[in-house]
Amino acid sequence: MRRPRPVTPAPGQESVWDYPRPPRVERVAERVAIRLGGELIADTRDAVRVLETSHPPVYYLPIADFVPGALADAPGSSFCEFKGAARYFDVRGGGVVREGAAWNYPHPEPGFESLAGRVAVYAGPMDECTVGDEVVTAQPGGFYGGWVTSAVVGPFKGIPGSLGW
Repeated sequence: MRRPRPVTPAPGQESVWDYPRPPRVERVAERVAIRLGGELIADTRDAVRVLETSHPPVYYLPIADFVPGALADAPGSSFCEFKGAARYFDVRGGGVVREGAAWNYPHPEPGFESLAGRVAVYAGPMDECTVGDEVVTAQPGGFYGGWVTSAVVGPFKGIPGSLGW
């Protein structure tokens, strides 16, 4: 499959087609928050985001910035050729449990050490995830964990027909 035609970003926007491969990790200036079950379960000004070609950013928050009990070990694992072996978490808040809705890299590969002690969360199963004052939408397709904001344009990996990108 050939590469899709990227959307031209407007001023103040980024194209995910300008993101690098291998991915890059960068600090986030805005407040990042997650709500589940009507409760604020994570709130930080210490997030980082991973930028990878064709993907909206994946936000990683410090484990310490989740309320106690919000994360519980879950079965399953996966492997990223760049970041290494991932483990999964169930996410809990307000009496609601979202199984396997978060992951991290306990021992990330070189170049991704800043992900150690941080967790990424799928936006779709949460009540709300915000970057600054903006509520994000989940990356299409349900497999990838990117957060879509008005600051990024695609098309995004995960839409139908994107398997070969």
